[in-house]
Amino acid sequence: MKRTTTSLLLGSSLLATLPAVAGDLIQWHGESLTYLYGKDFQVNPSIQQTITFEHANKWKYGDTFLFIDKIFYNGQADRNKGTTTYYGEFSPRLSFGKIFDTKLEFGPIKDVLLAMTYESGEGDNEAYLIGPGFELAIPGFNYFNLNFYQRNTEGSRPGDRVWQITPSWSYTIPVGKSDILFDGYIDWVVDNDETRRGTYHANLQFNPQVKYDLGKALNWGAKQLYVGIEYSYWKDKYGIENSNRLDTNQSVTSALVKVHF
Repeated sequence: MKRTTTSLLLGSSLLATLPAVAGDLIQWHGESLTYLYGKDFQVNPSIQQTITFEHANKWKYGDTFLFIDKIFYNGQADRNKGTTTYYGEFSPRLSFGKIFDTKLEFGPIKDVLLAMTYESGEGDNEAYLIGPGFELAIPGFNYFNLNFYQRNTEGSRPGDRVWQITPSWSYTIPVGKSDILFDGYIDWVVDNDETRRGTYHANLQFNPQVKYDLGKALNWGAKQLYVGIEYSYWKDKYGIENSNRLDTNQSVTSALVKVHF
């Protein structure tokens, strides 16, 4: 396993144990495992199964989100990664309102933060993102975050001074004895950066999930077991411009099972 993935795993383990050693530093935290199965992926093999570990927390001076994907190509081999691969992101945010003990509320904005993300995958695949983040109060939503990043993509196709806009959200719809949860994110890289070594093209990734709270419906406990679908639309996937030679516009619906613990 690569050093970068080991670092993400160690980070997730440390985050998961923080409440036991940090007293009131951690306000809440949660972990989950998700299984996905989908067809018609682009660039990589078309059939993929993914197991995702997620950790999220809110702490005294901000919040953190981390996920690690283990991806299986259903026995097919990707020419660069083999029959399996991995990918992860670590996204801490620091709250200026909490750090300076002052309210930074105006209009729909509840707080202003410094948002950061570290992305890592197999091979020569890393990116560092930093910029302003906003926690928004939008009626009906469980949460709505909006981050603006300056993105530095490293590796064989670097991209410096590229801006990315990332909203993320969660919305609950009561249905009968249970709920439907609609959540997800958009990553929109809004411009291109050509360098001596390569080009990281502008791209748009839209990744919502629609999940039914099966655990609540079966009286096993709310917000513990979900079933549903994930939709992945990715225009110019991986920042590779779509062409007649290579289709990089992806549209995939995957079956989903998610367990919180």
